[in-house]
Amino acid sequence: MIDGFQNAALESRLGIPLIYGVDAVHGNNNVYGATIFPHNIGVGATRDADLVRRIGEVTALEVRASGAHYAFAPCVAISRDPRWGRCYESYSEDTEVVRKMTSLVTGLQGQPPEGHPKGYPFLAGRKNVIACAKHFVGDGGTDYGTNEGDTIISYDDLERIHMAPYLDCISQGVCTIMASYSSWNGIKLHAHHFLLTEILKDKLGFKGFVISDWEALDRLCVPRGSNYRQCIMSAVNAGIDMVMVPFRFELFLGEFLSLVESGEIPMSRIDDAVERILRVKFVAGIFEHPLSDRSLLDVVRCKPHRELARAAVRKSLVLLKNGKDQKIPFLPLDKNTKRILVAGTHADDLGYQCGGWTATWEGKSGRITDGTTILDAIKEVVGSETEVTYELIPSPETFAGQNFSYAVVAVGEAPYVQTGGDDPELKIPLNGAELVSSVADQVPTLVILITGRPLVLEPWLLEKIDALVVAWLPGSEGQGITDVIFGDYGFHGRLPATWFKSVDQLPLHIGNQDSYDPLFPFGFGLNYENKGDLNSTDDM
Repeated sequence: MIDGFQNAALESRLGIPLIYGVDAVHGNNNVYGATIFPHNIGVGATRDADLVRRIGEVTALEVRASGAHYAFAPCVAISRDPRWGRCYESYSEDTEVVRKMTSLVTGLQGQPPEGHPKGYPFLAGRKNVIACAKHFVGDGGTDYGTNEGDTIISYDDLERIHMAPYLDCISQGVCTIMASYSSWNGIKLHAHHFLLTEILKDKLGFKGFVISDWEALDRLCVPRGSNYRQCIMSAVNAGIDMVMVPFRFELFLGEFLSLVESGEIPMSRIDDAVERILRVKFVAGIFEHPLSDRSLLDVVRCKPHRELARAAVRKSLVLLKNGKDQKIPFLPLDKNTKRILVAGTHADDLGYQCGGWTATWEGKSGRITDGTTILDAIKEVVGSETEVTYELIPSPETFAGQNFSYAVVAVGEAPYVQTGGDDPELKIPLNGAELVSSVADQVPTLVILITGRPLVLEPWLLEKIDALVVAWLPGSEGQGITDVIFGDYGFHGRLPATWFKSVDQLPLHIGNQDSYDPLFPFGFGLNYENKGDLNSTDDM
């Protein structure tokens, strides 16, 4: 498909090749059979910058194998409120953790050589893709965590908290930066000349191109889509170099040309945008090699790629409780016990495990791609004599006469994206708490929480269960979970976000120390060695 578009571009008057971009935000997640990595919040729990770089390298190969040149990643948002529907796209509430995770840029694009000019885009070769730091800037700091909302904050705080990771991306030669749908102190970022041009381009010295978000220009006026001519003028003059116009492209082109002809968009602004776009295309080698390299198809979801995703899952898991008595740990589980109950909405649902931005925009339930569910992984790892009973929602009959050694119950969030994920209540969806409670009343229970953010954990529920593991949105490799809960590997993950007691406390994050009274603090995570303390670590 992409080669077809490319051939048409090469036959055009100037023959300038196009670049095709995709939302490859946790692997090449729109393509069936690709390796799906944990979403960013889980990766943030690993604190492992080298792992992130390697995830970028694998993602680049699998994106290139599909013919695309450009990945809209990484999202370097600092999510300050879990009510935000894009919380899971953020590595952490903490700027320093997100800064470490910008190593994805080097993974996707390759390592710039010593002396590479500051601010200039870089791409190592045909096995790399153009990266995109997003969403500039403050997308994770909006009031009440409202998606596309308003970040009300001083410039100094905007720079210190939200802008800092962009400096790291620019120093790694990031080719593109995407503007945010959100506003800063009431002014939309897509029309913000001060931030896009005076700060990003002039002060920070960014020489790549600034791209709009999907249909973002339509959102600049109220009602949405009105006064389109004004929207185009304000965005382009503010410093947007490339515009994502999925539907109204004929109207866009007509109004855009007219604005240039009338001088309302100056020719100097067009020259700047074209220079930046061509600079990235030259750096990316698209002129020399415009068409796909089909030899890369063999690497998609190859064993080393699956193993890396599995390792990422292992390292992302956060152990919040291990035993009703701290002196008697519940985990690791015994693989060779007689009878195990596996239950819950998320125990055998690959789509739920992957979350949003997988197979479709919103994500969906079921066997949406190749991969291993938690149930698949448990069946694979337990002893030959062990009987595994699976019930989505166990009934009283399930327990009658069945002497289960323990239960593994997986519950959590169904897939969502963007505004559809905004949630002021943050309760475990799909009656998750009730399901856990009904099983824990009968059998010693490990709960695995599949979630893109901290959720409400009532004290009575925490007391009732024996162990609690947060697996975030782990992606296609469920064996990473069984690797750790059965004790082949230890727990490594630490909370990338503060786990609140009640939504009334929100926003609650490190930095608001006066009222910092969390259920579990930022950086918390038990492991098999310490049986109950924080993971011993220098950098929380």
